[in-house]
Amino acid sequence: MDRAGSEKSLLDRYFKITDRGSTVAREIRGGVVTFVTLAYIIVLNPLILGSYSADDAGAKRDVLGNILPVPQVAAVTALVAGVMTILFGLVANYPFAIATGLGINTLLAVTIAPQVTWPEAMGLVVVDGLIILLLVATGFRTAVFNAVPPELKAAIAVGIGVFITLVGLVDAGFVRRLPDAANTTVPVGLGIDGSIASWPTAVFVFGLVLTAVLVARRVRGAILIGVAITTVVAILVETFVQAGPSKGTNPYGWNLGYPAWPEQLAGLPDLSLVGDISFGAWTRLPALACVMLVFTLVLANFFDAMGTMTGLAKEAGLADEDGNLPGVGKALAVEGLGAVAGGLGSASSNTVFVESASGIAEGARTGLANVVTGLLFLAAMFFTPLYQVIPVEAAAPALVVVGAMMISQIRQIDLSDFGIALPAFLTIVVMPFTYSIANGIGAGFISYVVLQSATGRMRSVHPLMWVVSVAFVLYFAAGPLSAAFGF
Repeated sequence: MDRAGSEKSLLDRYFKITDRGSTVAREIRGGVVTFVTLAYIIVLNPLILGSYSADDAGAKRDVLGNILPVPQVAAVTALVAGVMTILFGLVANYPFAIATGLGINTLLAVTIAPQVTWPEAMGLVVVDGLIILLLVATGFRTAVFNAVPPELKAAIAVGIGVFITLVGLVDAGFVRRLPDAANTTVPVGLGIDGSIASWPTAVFVFGLVLTAVLVARRVRGAILIGVAITTVVAILVETFVQAGPSKGTNPYGWNLGYPAWPEQLAGLPDLSLVGDISFGAWTRLPALACVMLVFTLVLANFFDAMGTMTGLAKEAGLADEDGNLPGVGKALAVEGLGAVAGGLGSASSNTVFVESASGIAEGARTGLANVVTGLLFLAAMFFTPLYQVIPVEAAAPALVVVGAMMISQIRQIDLSDFGIALPAFLTIVVMPFTYSIANGIGAGFISYVVLQSATGRMRSVHPLMWVVSVAFVLYFAAGPLSAAFGF
């Protein structure tokens, strides 16, 4: 055997590519697609956590008035995502990319940072990650993962499919929040005034139709081809219509990413935020207040990741007949480390991302796809202007198409049994309606435990489901509890 054949064989054996019915080409293609659909996080996370200037009216200031500069947040966002995605691929050997978790970054910017300094907020994220790692080490996190009944695992997969579909529709401007939602019975609507109205959204519709046709015709590389062609169309459209970027003030512009050739292709990243953390929050705030903040972070991290991995594993055909993921302990450990790394890097907690489903739909089945995605994240630190050429309107069609694929898991749910149907239904609908995987899981778990107990099937409920359901009750009641006890 020649040297090239030997190297390929070693790669195949390490990642079990052939065993999982994949090829190196599929893994590379899947890794690229996952990056393309997830690259928006390098643009979005800095806009959530960072600010361009402390003088801006909407600047995210901490308790001392300090900000996180947008360019620095972009650099550490790409760095942590790249390192953790590669590590997950090498250790867990699954095609589940890791990046800054949406929701937790908003919690940091809106709720936590105004009470502490930014380094102290990131210190709380590190504590959150260490607790999750402790739960993994004790086997508790894995036990909870395996204690969830198969029907709820299927519901989680379906809910994630609906969730990422809504994310795609909203990111592309096809579905928008109404400015006067408080004065109307309709909180969201189609485009602008009931029409897609903008050229960027029209490009999204073109990309959705194109990608759907390619997938229906079983074209190899359909999703990647769809994103590439739609990006070219976006560049051409912008050349002629000059819609401009949205920047939150132009509803007719491109949401994230701008389809025009950048003036500068590359530059050195500023990584000065790495390691800028403090544990001073425990002296600045009452201990009970810190405990509640960390509890919220842990619960959101814990179940966002569990739900995402459940859905991705089922979609990739990697789960067993009970919906359990082989070697899930290693996967959960690396994911928990993502929270620690996100805090240390000042990028916020990192977790498994549902957009990985796009790479899975492209054929990815092993950690090799993650290595590809992670390397592209690391490269993105140096080529920020270049990857911003791909507008979110060109990547969003992939999320809608993948969501349609994931909805098929609903066949595994016995909807004739209301004790199963309602928890599954709440799991599915609460995720997109609240933009939170953890919220959907919590609603499903609590209703499942209550209905099973009320219908004489209490013994069928795993004890850990009771423990987790109680935790979710406390999670949902955090506001009233804080008001009642003054913390």
